Amino acid sequence: MRQIVLDTETTGLEPKQGHRIIEVGCVEIVNRRLTGNNFHYYLNPQRDIDEGAVAVHGLTSEYLSDKPLYEDIAEEFFEYLKGAEVVIHNAAFDVGFINHEYRLMGSKHADMASWCDVIDSLHMARKMFPGQRNSLDALCRRYEINNSHRQLHGALLDAEILADVYLMMTGGQNSLFAEESTTDIEFTPKVFDSSRARLAVIKANENELTLHAERLNAIKGSSGGECVWDSVDAIAK
Repeated sequence: MRQIVLDTETTGLEPKQGHRIIEVGCVEIVNRRLTGNNFHYYLNPQRDIDEGAVAVHGLTSEYLSDKPLYEDIAEEFFEYLKGAEVVIHNAAFDVGFINHEYRLMGSKHADMASWCDVIDSLHMARKMFPGQRNSLDALCRRYEINNSHRQLHGALLDAEILADVYLMMTGGQNSLFAEESTTDIEFTPKVFDSSRARLAVIKANENELTLHAERLNAIKGSSGGECVWDSVDAIAK
């Protein structure tokens, strides 16, 4: 199974207002293992960036002025995502922007759902934890994932963190990197230690045995003469 965990950063909140993607970050997971085959670009949006957006991700027009345009990486991005299961936190936002970018190009790829399967991890989290906060930061706290290095939002950084969160959400397993191998792990069998003191066995006294027999007879009477525990007792004796 090939999965891509994806995040974007943008100049603002609404593509309908002309806002553009300025960073894409993806990490690849194959059979629940991070492969290291990441996809990451900063992009020149050819427009101003809202001050509120800069406060979130720290990316400025000056920094992005010499970066490629979306159309320069569009085909490579499509080929990277095509046919994969793409995991996005609040997918409607990122998918809306990606479709908008291809639409601006007049591309046939302007419907992302037609060339990959999209999974919204925010929707998943809301079903798993109804009524609770389900932001990426909140999920990191819930699953005890260290994201202290996340001072600002960044597409690749957030995708890496989301990959860890998603693996925990779907199986309780942390990310496994390609260079990590389980083939060299040695398992030490647990052998019974005959030197340990034996546990004390406390047997039922006569009164307890009598009460037990009375309880079994009562069960037998109320169940039409059938009592499984009575049969077990007979076999044990």
